[in-house]
Formats: sequence, structure tokens, C-alpha cells
Amino acid sequence: MQIPFTKMNGAGNDFVVIDNRGLEYNLSKEQIAALCDRHRGIGADGLLAVEPSEAEADFKFRYYNADGGEAEMCGNGARCFGKYTASLMPEKPDEVTFETIAGILSAKMVGDDVRIEMSDPFGLENPLPFLIEGLAGNIYALNTGVPHTVAFADSPEELDKLDVIKFGAAIRYHEHFAPAGTNANFGAVREPGHIVIRTYERGVEDETLACGTGMVASAIFHHLLTGAPSPVKVDVKGGETLEIGFERDADRFHNVTLTGPAEVTFSGVVEL
Repeated sequence: MQIPFTKMNGAGNDFVVIDNRGLEYNLSKEQIAALCDRHRGIGADGLLAVEPSEAEADFKFRYYNADGGEAEMCGNGARCFGKYTASLMPEKPDEVTFETIAGILSAKMVGDDVRIEMSDPFGLENPLPFLIEGLAGNIYALNTGVPHTVAFADSPEELDKLDVIKFGAAIRYHEHFAPAGTNANFGAVREPGHIVIRTYERGVEDETLACGTGMVASAIFHHLLTGAPSPVKVDVKGGETLEIGFERDADRFHNVTLTGPAEVTFSGVVEL
């Protein structure tokens, strides 16, 4: 079976994108993992499938991690999905809506960037009731479409030295988050309203160059801990700086946005 695909990335977080509006592809978990394999496949942090919406949206967003497991949402993937699906529409709209497990989202084209209107975060734990041996400070948790934790180092230099894979795996597999697990972010403050983060992603089981929903969680905890106003700038390992906007009502957040790049890397046809 031959499948046309497009490879995209959002701040270095990369994806295989497949147009499945005709529902002709029914890929197994193993096949998705094979496509995402960086040595034997196309290589990606995850796979995005475009399907017809079953709700009042332009498209349905299906997101699969590199291990082939389906996840609720992916912020960087959503930006790529928005840019890709806008190109499928004859009028090339400035805004596209899509149905996800986390709710209906919208993607707006802002110059060369894409701005995602995120779902409202929930499940705030400030801080978590446990510490990780060897990791200084508290850990915080929030679901921004998928579950995330955030821990802050004392400085960007200390963050550079942090063993993200070791501590990320310890948090991801902690019994507190069983059985689904969580993503783990580690941040540091460059200046008020501007942070840098590194992320260990569940399903990839490694550090990635960027994670959109992780940026949102990190920016919100930066605000909660320091009072920094919206928007918050976030530097990621891929080298880009993205912007997180939000409004706060007590401990609830709404009108959350994620603005950053979404780029086509290449297109091709893969034999499966």
C-alpha cells in the first residue's frame, strides 16, 4: 500500500501528516510506529491524520505519538494541522476549525505563524504531593489538552545541565499518573515573562525539540509562581520562541492561545 504524506514541523517538533478524509487508511499502532521510526521509516515525533469532522468543525484531528498510541491533543501538531488543512480548502481561509478529543479548536494564520485557540486547562495541582529524588524543588501539574507536569530549575544554566530523560521518565511513570502517564517539562526563567523549557514527551519516551501543550502548562505556572502577565514568551530546545496568551479567573484559565511557526519540510509517498 502506498500512502502520500507531508512531513511538517512546529518549532522542531516534527510530524507525518496524512490526508485521510476518505477514510481509506486504517493504520495499526505498529504501522504508525513504523512510519515514525527515525531509522527505518519517515521519522517523526508523531503522526497527524486529517479525517472528516463528526461535529461542527471543518476537519477532525487525529494525533498519534511515535509509539503509535493515540493522544488527545498536541499543540505544535495542531498548528501544523491548521496550516495543512487550510491549504486543502479552495478559499485558503485565515482560520480553520477542527474536532479533537480535547474539544473543537481553531487555528488562525498570523503572518507566517499559526495561532491555536486551545481548550481550557484543568486538573491543576499546585504543587504535587511528592518530590523526585535528586530533582530540587516542587513539581506542578496541569492538563492542557494532555497531562503535563512542570518543574523549574534555578537558572537557564542549571536547566542546560539537567538530565531531562532521567527525571522525565521518573515523573512520566510515577504511580501518581498511572496508568496513562504524563509529559514532563523542566523550565527556567530568562526574565519576567520569558522562560525556557525542555520537555520529555510521553509516547516518544525521549526529550523533544518542542511541545506546544507543555509550553502552555509551563507559561501558566510561570504566571502562577511569579505573577508574570500574559502573554508569556517560551524558548524551546529547537531554538524558536513561541508566545502563550491566556486570561485568568481565580484558578481557572481560558482564552488560551499558542502562537508559533508551522512549516512543511517535504512531501512524498511511502510504501507500507
